[in-house]
Amino acid sequence: MSSNFVKTMFAATLGTLLASFVIFAFAAAVVGAIVSAASLSFSAVSPVKTIKSNSVLTLSLSHPIVDRVSNNPISLLQSLFGDGESALGLNDILRSIESAKTDSRIEGILLTDMRGAATGIATLTEIRNALLDFRLTGKFVVSYSDSYGQKPYYLASAADKIYMNPEGLLDLHGLGASIMFYKGALDKLGVEAQVVRHGKFKSAVEPFMYSKMSEENRAQIRSYAGSIWQTMLSDIAVRNRMEVAALLNRQKFADADDTAAQSQTEAAKLNDAINRLQLNDAEAALSLNLLDGLRQRSELLSELAVLSRLQEDSKPSLIGIDAYCRAAAPQNVLASNAAKQKVAVVYAEGEILDESRDENIVGKALAAELRAVRHDPSVKAVVLRVNTPGGSAMASELIWHEMSLLKEAKPLVVSMGDVAASGGYYIACPASYIFASPTTITGSIGVFGVLFNAKQLFNSKLGLTVDVAATNDHADMGSIYRPLSKPEHDFLLHHVERTYATFVQHVADGRQMPAQEVDNIGEGRVWSGVDAKRLNLIDELGGLNEAIGKAVLLANLDDYTVIELPRRKDTFAFLLESFGLVAAKLAKKSTGNILEDYEPLANLLRMHGKVQARLPYDVSVE
Repeated sequence: MSSNFVKTMFAATLGTLLASFVIFAFAAAVVGAIVSAASLSFSAVSPVKTIKSNSVLTLSLSHPIVDRVSNNPISLLQSLFGDGESALGLNDILRSIESAKTDSRIEGILLTDMRGAATGIATLTEIRNALLDFRLTGKFVVSYSDSYGQKPYYLASAADKIYMNPEGLLDLHGLGASIMFYKGALDKLGVEAQVVRHGKFKSAVEPFMYSKMSEENRAQIRSYAGSIWQTMLSDIAVRNRMEVAALLNRQKFADADDTAAQSQTEAAKLNDAINRLQLNDAEAALSLNLLDGLRQRSELLSELAVLSRLQEDSKPSLIGIDAYCRAAAPQNVLASNAAKQKVAVVYAEGEILDESRDENIVGKALAAELRAVRHDPSVKAVVLRVNTPGGSAMASELIWHEMSLLKEAKPLVVSMGDVAASGGYYIACPASYIFASPTTITGSIGVFGVLFNAKQLFNSKLGLTVDVAATNDHADMGSIYRPLSKPEHDFLLHHVERTYATFVQHVADGRQMPAQEVDNIGEGRVWSGVDAKRLNLIDELGGLNEAIGKAVLLANLDDYTVIELPRRKDTFAFLLESFGLVAAKLAKKSTGNILEDYEPLANLLRMHGKVQARLPYDVSVE
């Protein structure tokens, strides 16, 4: 054995050991940081920030808002990656605003950082209604921002006073949806999308079929976006306290159309100003009564001090909604002294999947959760909070089955969030009662399947060929190496048609409608909450709080506790998953918006050969 070989082996071994040590040290450091952060997080539940007298509760839209935040300790390390935007839970926000109504230490609420909003319009609608209700107590709500984005301004319009920096911009421009089409790129690559669908509005696969929107898709976008925009304009026009009380009453007990009719003139004026691009500076927004004043931040703080019954030169005591939630509005969880009768709020947020991927809805897991609730004698009523564009048809069927059994056992109410469409509506339709926001996106009763034929890519572009030896004629059906034959296409079409017929019948049974009527408003068409109410797809316009109230009423409860499910994973379980979350966050940070832009494409590619009850695309009206 030569000395060079020995040296080489030694060097290689030493290098491997050193590399392993470095990787281990880094991993240990990250785990240590996570454990430390987690321990701080959970120990912070007890020693919370003291709430001073004459305090102002603050809500910042710089944080993303989800239905319910996870207890994932990695969120505490986001600043490590240059992202300090830990999410807020809608449940915590609503609970905090409700608690602040009767908290003598809270004088009012300040909305701040209103440039953008990483949340949907329906979520903001629920918060907005809670703020309007808060105003009826006589306490103040003030909004201040350097500039206002469109969705943030909609929330800000719930305030008594709306202020902006003199050099800021109020950006109202209307709603629209942009869709990227991939057909041209696939043609260049030699890849064919083989589409099987039921529903002319079921346009999830249109990016693979066309180079622009179909007329049906363009019509449905204009319809639901127009409905949502009209709701926003009409709500923005309502400012004084008497109008606020009337608005809340109408939203809870009648149609949003009534609200729109009463403020139609002001809404039309505002829409005309937006079309004319008149909101080109702060003074223009002020002249159109969209702002109550232009302020520097120092001037705002002085005004807040006075509103909080302090001296003008005093510093107002501000407390963030997350800190206040821990101090004054603890989460509703099971406790030894809790009421024996319980209302369970079960959260269904994310895509509906057959298998676990990130924090989404897994069909079998949610079905098991609903089954456990059904068998729990202490749970007297259930609210399913649905915030999903849908996904796997089979996973949706598993959840629907458990929902149907649960409805027979105890009152079952659905609360729809930003989106409860396709598979989201599939799992909601068995409920005893359904609530949605006027700005919720729902419906999309339709199904599709897509398979990709890359034969030309492999043969002509890459010079690769594939040969098959099989026992049956269609053993390789669905292979990306060849197109579907006519019998194979018909076979898949039969499956899609059967799934659609099942979907329609589920809706017909749940909503007590003729199947033909459901089919007429189905075909994959997306509807706003306002239109869904008109079409009997939902029962009432309202949010999560209204849904809980209805469940309590249906169960005839007096003394009860609200619990939230599924139960959150323990810290150790999250630690095991944290490395993947860190990797995803680093990838997103290094690629900017590229991953977000192509995530819809990645989702559709993962659907290869699986029948989907899913929204036409990732709906985001901006």
